[in-house]
Amino acid sequence: MEYAIIFLPLAGSIISGFFGSKLKGKLCQILTSLFVSISAILSLFIFYEVLVNDYSSNKLIFNWISSEDFNVNWSIYIDPLTSVMLVVVSLISSLIHFYSIGYMSHDPHTPRFMSYLSLFTFAMLTLVTADNFLQLFFGWEGVGLCSYLLIGFWYKKPSANSAAIKAFIVNRVGDFGFALGIFLIFYLFGTLNYDEVFLKIPEFVNKEISLLNNSPPFPFLGTAVKYIDLICLLLFIGAMGKSAQIFLHTWLPDAMEGPTPVSALIHAATMVTAGVFLVARCSPIFEYSQTALNVVAIIGMMTAFFAATVALVQNDIKKIVAYSTCSQLGYMFFAAGVGAYHVAIFHLFTHAFFKALLFLGAGCVIHSFNDEQDIRSMGGVWKKIPYTYTLMVIGTLALTGFPFLSGYYSKDAIIEFAYLKGNTIGYYAAAIGIFTALLTAIYSWRLIFKTFHGKYNNKKNNLSSIQESSLIMLIPTCLLAVGAIISGILFKEIFIGTDTQFWNNSILFLQTIQHDHPPTWLLAITPLIVIVTIPTAYYLFVKNDGIVKILVLKNQLIYNFLLNKWYFDDLYNFVFVEPIKKIGLFFWKKGDINTIDRYGPDGLSRLIKNVSEKAVNFQSGYLYHYAFVMLVGFSVLLTYLILS
Repeated sequence: MEYAIIFLPLAGSIISGFFGSKLKGKLCQILTSLFVSISAILSLFIFYEVLVNDYSSNKLIFNWISSEDFNVNWSIYIDPLTSVMLVVVSLISSLIHFYSIGYMSHDPHTPRFMSYLSLFTFAMLTLVTADNFLQLFFGWEGVGLCSYLLIGFWYKKPSANSAAIKAFIVNRVGDFGFALGIFLIFYLFGTLNYDEVFLKIPEFVNKEISLLNNSPPFPFLGTAVKYIDLICLLLFIGAMGKSAQIFLHTWLPDAMEGPTPVSALIHAATMVTAGVFLVARCSPIFEYSQTALNVVAIIGMMTAFFAATVALVQNDIKKIVAYSTCSQLGYMFFAAGVGAYHVAIFHLFTHAFFKALLFLGAGCVIHSFNDEQDIRSMGGVWKKIPYTYTLMVIGTLALTGFPFLSGYYSKDAIIEFAYLKGNTIGYYAAAIGIFTALLTAIYSWRLIFKTFHGKYNNKKNNLSSIQESSLIMLIPTCLLAVGAIISGILFKEIFIGTDTQFWNNSILFLQTIQHDHPPTWLLAITPLIVIVTIPTAYYLFVKNDGIVKILVLKNQLIYNFLLNKWYFDDLYNFVFVEPIKKIGLFFWKKGDINTIDRYGPDGLSRLIKNVSEKAVNFQSGYLYHYAFVMLVGFSVLLTYLILS
């Protein structure tokens, strides 16, 4: 069963990729969707077995590397954390596969698209079922490759190519740190297997880095560097890149250039959550590094706030949802940073449903508007596409934390656990979480009201041409809506209940956070914010949008700052891109063209050409010219023989 979960998506990818030209497009779509759906059903069964019977296993596929005492296997490791990730990855992926049948129906390259989707699913499943860091890194790079292929799927579109390259390069920065962390783990412990590494961690808690065996500790920023701190920070750099945390976040909004199903699968529900999964999986390491946990919490707080502020002023429907993803990932990380790993995974679980729902709903809107993505060119269509409207409202309610929907249970739990941590980091995290919840409600309802309410503003399409998407697109979206409604209330006690035993040893808690009696005001504040924001946003964005226009005019500097995404792209372009481009141009023109090419192949070819042009003059056709050349040659040969 475990083997089928992993290899069915791979089989679908191979069939669609290599034989798609011979098979009909619809057959490839159905086949890949069916294989991933079987994988999802089996994943649900595994999750049930783990939940009810405490099932765990480590299925060996083959021995990968064996060198003296170093052994790395290719395995399928099942524990509670893996079982949750299997459900998230395979279930969301199967629904998006079916959605893609309708969304990509007019694209001539659907077999290639479905092949990439299934290959991504295989890589992500490989990542979450690894029992060692090397297999984890293989899946990590696999999803990065598939992300590049899917973002740049429409390769004839320059912006898609640029976005794919940007995503690939930014992720390489994070992956470099991740690789260094893995190298350090191998250097210290001589193994890459989780169980062996986690078992040895307590032995290295107080060990510090030294330049030489007899030298004092190596000073770094005025203090000695502990091995555990450095390992955790390097691993977290990898998580920052994959999960689009601040400073390494710039690729995520640009990745919206790919087809909408790509945005829903890779950049909302699965790949970007790999960093959160990594921190939770490595909780037996992070729990011994308070420094690293503080960094994780601070970066998470900064990301949650930053992305929410930028989402306030974006006009592209997909980019608003993308920045929302970035912000919600920040919530997950500061939850992990205060030691509430299980709450972070719970929010990851619920977020997968409502964020995939929002992306697929956005895809339905874009489909209805004939590829229009600017919310300023929409409006007044909630009666024309009532199903899409209802689904988007459900996703928005879940995202903002409306009472009794999934986000209410998971996001509010993050704020509560952060506050109950009782230290400075926890209080700051809770405060930023509450304020970010307010910003989330504002930009989320702005999207809904600007898209579906008010006046119809689209000049390219007549209002009469707006119609609902096909059932093949609406049914998967409806199923995600069910998950967005019930996933929180169903699994709250199982995942984060005070007496839960679900996680067993898959997550380590050295310091437990008492969650029995949170303050009443803390329980009431975020739901109250969400409820009050709905009529306020309706008034500001529909009834009297002149207030917003006046605010924008009076605060043009702040508006431009947010609209330009805090100028991160401009800063990176100035600091990194332009200098590297100038260095590259210098070496290309001065080094390659003017030196290597000039005196190398170009110079040699020019010399041969000049010699041949001179030599051809001897081929005149006159006998006395040939006799003269023969005489000169004979003289040279005779001179050589005499002298030698």
